[in-house]
Amino acid sequence: MRSDAREAAFKVVYSRLLGGDLAKGARTSLYNQAKLKEDEKVFAERLLALVEERQEELTAVIAAQITRFAEYRIYTADKAILLIALAEIKFFDDIPPVVSVSEAAALARKFSTEKSADFVNGVLGGIINE
Repeated sequence: MRSDAREAAFKVVYSRLLGGDLAKGARTSLYNQAKLKEDEKVFAERLLALVEERQEELTAVIAAQITRFAEYRIYTADKAILLIALAEIKFFDDIPPVVSVSEAAALARKFSTEKSADFVNGVLGGIINE
């Protein structure tokens, strides 16, 4: 399922944002642990490549949407989730934006704070409704 691939991609992006980076072998181990099929691994790798290549652009879009506080105050987990979801929304034509938002909210419920799902949903909803 792509949900599992998104979760694996989230873990890699989260690690990068914290100053680390998972070596290719560690990512492979993460994918195997998540029991990702080959097409799901390809999806996760494409998503990760887009986030890495376009992180500055994606971060600027997120920052422009958040008007109540500075971008640096976003929880690291929430930022990782937003980057992944926004990359999907902008660069994956075969995924409806509402699916990306729903999946992002689910990741936030699982890996972040109590209010994060609402925050992530609101930010992404604002972006897709522009």
